[in-house]
Amino acid sequence: MFEQLDALMLARIQFAFTISFHFFFPAFSIGLASYLAVLEGLWLKTGKQVYLDLFKYWLKIFAIAFAMGVVSGIVMSYQFGTNWSVFSDLAGPVIGPLMAYEVLTAFFLEAGFLGVMLFGMNKVGKKLHYTATLMVAFGTFVSAFWILSVNSWMQTPTGFEMGANGQFLPGPSWWDIVFNPSFPYRLVHTVMAAYLTTAFVVGGVGAWHLLRDKADPHARKMFSMAMWMAAIVTPAQIVAGDMHGLNTLDHQPAKVMAMEGHFESHPDGAPLILFGIPDSEAKTVRYAIEIPKLSSLILRHDFDAPMDGLDTIPDNEEPPVGTVFWSFRIMVGIGFAMLGIGLWSLFARYRGRLYDWPWLHRAALVMAPSGFVAVLAGWITTEVGRQPYVIYGLLRTADAASPLDAPAVAVSLLAFILVYFAVFGVGVWYILRLMSKPPHSGETGVKRGDTGPIRTAGITPGPTQNPGHDETLPTEEEDV
Repeated sequence: MFEQLDALMLARIQFAFTISFHFFFPAFSIGLASYLAVLEGLWLKTGKQVYLDLFKYWLKIFAIAFAMGVVSGIVMSYQFGTNWSVFSDLAGPVIGPLMAYEVLTAFFLEAGFLGVMLFGMNKVGKKLHYTATLMVAFGTFVSAFWILSVNSWMQTPTGFEMGANGQFLPGPSWWDIVFNPSFPYRLVHTVMAAYLTTAFVVGGVGAWHLLRDKADPHARKMFSMAMWMAAIVTPAQIVAGDMHGLNTLDHQPAKVMAMEGHFESHPDGAPLILFGIPDSEAKTVRYAIEIPKLSSLILRHDFDAPMDGLDTIPDNEEPPVGTVFWSFRIMVGIGFAMLGIGLWSLFARYRGRLYDWPWLHRAALVMAPSGFVAVLAGWITTEVGRQPYVIYGLLRTADAASPLDAPAVAVSLLAFILVYFAVFGVGVWYILRLMSKPPHSGETGVKRGDTGPIRTAGITPGPTQNPGHDETLPTEEEDV
């Protein structure tokens, strides 16, 4: 299977495989942690049982997703020392402290409050428990902050000095390293992507249960909240993505050329190529469907603005155009599909039919996993578009790998594939199993003796803290 691949390509495949699995869980848990904070806050403010039930329902799912994210993330650090030891040696003085900050701040913050959040609802006061929930949500954001700072520095390296042995050393200001030119744009774009990923999962679950019982108050509430997120955050995400693209054009023009499929320069305005088949050997996009000069308008805000193409850079500096071209279109296409669902939900809400349009619910159900596909496509666009560099413009990927033999990397890759699909496959199956069951009044979480793979995911059953149980169906005016 791997006899035609060298050690470098196998190491790249291994890293891509493991980080793709890992990326799914933080993309979900970052948004879900914030959603839990909103649910508990609304319960404390309004006293409505429906919010407490939804909080306990999604808390079980969060616990499992969070655990799988931590386990899958541990593997990433080992690969820096095994497959990418040269990179670790050269870039370690810069990226090592940043990753340590992530552990010392985000991981400790999450670990310190997670137990209270999961098991303390009946053991501590309401305010303390809510504080723990807020701290876990904040911890997920802080974790994203540091990890994205590291990745962004590799994309747009600043604030460093070169050592005598080729090492990247911190300059006089760490702020120049942390807040490198692409970091603010990547942080906003990624965090909002995580929120949308969670929103469409919640909306899909709500739609699933509405198709079975449109009077279910829990399904109504979570579907309404998710559709508000889709309608409000998706347009903001499109704007943020456009700003991120303009920043990428300034600092990584070859990546944008590959995204746009511009093999040739266009001195009088570049077309927007909607679809086609990039041919890197022939330096053209075959069967291209394009709109004249629209790419120049989007990227330079001028129909006639000249745009450089890949013909302005050496062939050995080109990223894999076909991969970047299509992953970018998948991400953008899903983004506009999300916008369509959000606008459709606003129209349904205006017509008073938010819970009565089965086709809207079916569409939301189909779109439930779309956020995961979009974040994976966006990651591929970002990382493959950076090639052939691991630190853009300074350290080539081929020069960053460990001196390993291909069979050694192939064996570990096969082991990862088998273990990941077995372990995380069971975890995902269990999450889907939990989602298939509707929330109910007095939700207590996983009970003792449950045979699920992670028994500690539930909240210890106990008396409800809100004796004022509200059984009334929420109206659309009440929905958040």
